[in-house]
Amino acid sequence: MTKNCLECGEKIIGREDKKFCNDACRNTYNNKLNKDATNLMRTVNYALRKNYRILSENNPEGKAKINRKKLVDLGFDFSLFTSIYTTKTGAIYYFVYDQGYMFLENDWLVLVKKNN
Repeated sequence: MTKNCLECGEKIIGREDKKFCNDACRNTYNNKLNKDATNLMRTVNYALRKNYRILSENNPEGKAKINRKKLVDLGFDFSLFTSIYTTKTGAIYYFVYDQGYMFLENDWLVLVKKNN
């Protein structure tokens, strides 16, 4: 019984359980298969890195106060964060890795850095 490569259709020579004729075809096939998920993850990770960079640059001392509009102007995306922490008093902090923020009154935010 002859088998053909799942990517290029060439005849496969070798082991009985082989699915591809070479590594290039295997890589191409799997890259096509994972393309959509990879692009989504790449886009989200890029935005998370951007958010992290913005928070880090505006919080060099580990605690700072900033206006919401300034973060928006810098391109910060409030819909993307990695975790939420709620204090015993009910205050909610949103974190992008170890950089966090909490909403205050009048469009102000406090920026904090988590100590590991």
